[in-house]
Amino acid sequence: MSLDDLTDEVTDSYTGIGDDLTVSLDRETRNELALLETALEPEETDELVRRAIHMLFQSTVDTGKLDFQLRSAYDVTYDEYLSGMTFEEMTGADQYPSMDDERRYQF
Repeated sequence: MSLDDLTDEVTDSYTGIGDDLTVSLDRETRNELALLETALEPEETDELVRRAIHMLFQSTVDTGKLDFQLRSAYDVTYDEYLSGMTFEEMTGADQYPSMDDERRYQF
């Protein structure tokens, strides 16, 4: 897969999520959310969910897990996704023909 495939799938996923998201919670998650809501007193429970998603995303980026997953599935990194170009495209390495190793040092 490629950078274009990743971009297309992110766009499709973004469209699929929409503005309202219904999530079913297991007992443990419901208990943790109730405790956080009581302790942090947000205006809406939705705010805690938004914060949790931001924290998970940042943690995944900081630990390199996102890059690992993207490299495994799409052969790109998060930085390449953000720039819209692969490393090879950024450095110009993809503009030169491949070297013929057998004839490389012949004069």
